[in-house]
Amino acid sequence: MTKEKKETAAAQHPNKIGIKEGMGYMLGDAGNLFVLTYVSSFLKIFYTDVLKLGEKRAANLFLFTRLWDAINDPLWGMLVSKRKPGKDGKFRPYLKWVSAPLGISAMLCFVDFSKFTQSQGIILLLSYITYIAFGMLYTGMNIPFGSLASVITDDPDGRTLLSTFRSIGGGIGGAAPLLVAPLIIYKGTGNFNAAGTEIKVTDGKSMFLFGAVMAVLSVVFYLACYKTTKERVPSEEDPNVDLKKTYLGLLKSRPFVSVALAGILISGQLQFASLNQYLYKNYFENTSLSVIGTIANYFPMAIMILLTPKLVKRFGKKELAGVGSFFAAAAAVLMFFVTPHLNRLGAGPVVFMALLFFIGFGYSFVSITNWAVVADVIDYQEYKTGLRNESAIYAVYTFCRKLGQTAADVGGLYLLRAVAGYDGKTMANLGYITSAAASGVADNVSDGILFVCTLIPAIVYTLVWVLMQFGYPLTKERLEPVYAFMREKRGEALVS
Repeated sequence: MTKEKKETAAAQHPNKIGIKEGMGYMLGDAGNLFVLTYVSSFLKIFYTDVLKLGEKRAANLFLFTRLWDAINDPLWGMLVSKRKPGKDGKFRPYLKWVSAPLGISAMLCFVDFSKFTQSQGIILLLSYITYIAFGMLYTGMNIPFGSLASVITDDPDGRTLLSTFRSIGGGIGGAAPLLVAPLIIYKGTGNFNAAGTEIKVTDGKSMFLFGAVMAVLSVVFYLACYKTTKERVPSEEDPNVDLKKTYLGLLKSRPFVSVALAGILISGQLQFASLNQYLYKNYFENTSLSVIGTIANYFPMAIMILLTPKLVKRFGKKELAGVGSFFAAAAAVLMFFVTPHLNRLGAGPVVFMALLFFIGFGYSFVSITNWAVVADVIDYQEYKTGLRNESAIYAVYTFCRKLGQTAADVGGLYLLRAVAGYDGKTMANLGYITSAAASGVADNVSDGILFVCTLIPAIVYTLVWVLMQFGYPLTKERLEPVYAFMREKRGEALVS
């Protein structure tokens, strides 16, 4: 390859993409989050308050299903890795064929089996089956969807564009159920608390119907993503992947280990935030705060999405993620210390929402750049080892994120029971702690819920900052030779 040709390949990247394809990829993550956010945020309260499974049984269910993921996720990674590319590419076909089964499985998670049987054993078994099915199908969609970004383009600017639009899609798909579901899934009891707010409880029928709507929307958005994206970076035509070598190589990679640990924490905190449903219902005594809390979290991201691509180009992804996670950690620590005191003065909800806004502002840098960082790690692995396997890396990263979700689900429910003293069988039909206390439930339950829902985020965001600042090594400068290597390799492939 001549010097002139190299300069031409570097100046005009052959796999440059535009806004249209970024929006197409955005639709796919919106489809992801329609079902994932609804299941992640409201299935716990469905299990405890509608099916009356109990906090311990629900926690064990989440634990077992995630242990199964230790087999399921690498298996999907192997299947996707070894799949021969077809006319639609290697990863795009999954958007077409897995979308409908995934949507159905999400809907079935919210079937109120207590309407058909009074056997707690049968109800628990059906809950295991439906949730395991959802988890397996979501992995079968998420691994190829995540891998798709690295073959749509290998242009660094294009990667940032895709990660930015994926964050927009995640914001749309994540905010929709969090904003709308609380207005639908809770029904009034006709009783009012001291502040004049009607006491509300969860309604199983409404939860199922809303789940069906989310399922349909996810299928539509997945198919739209399939229609509007294209695989440009060549994949292996006859893959012969040494997964053992790939996985062992990842364990020795400081960038991947740092990103994987951060993924556990980030995903765990996102999942743990679903416990705020109990906080709004049983501490602040106002389920409408769930909508305000969602706005407080997502509005900063909507603002920063417009600025992040330019900031990344100037400062780098690691640098922005480090600053953002520090900001979120500081706000979370402040929330833990000040909310209990100010709530006694009547300012608790306002302060809590304000601090959620600041956490959302800081975390937006981490969220928006997250998937571009993973794509950088894939390139870095190829740069250092000569091995490239998008789906294997995404399979491990997906499993790490599920570990975080498991810790949040299992630990959160146990803390809810052990520290806060919450009992869904008693409190679900009573609504707020005020009514529960009148029936003999300890008054300190709500204080325990606040303690759990503020202390854990403060710890997690602090650890994320430590990892991004001191663990993850790929600064803007250290990525430049990686990008140059990938440009030259793709340029040679294009010319040859």
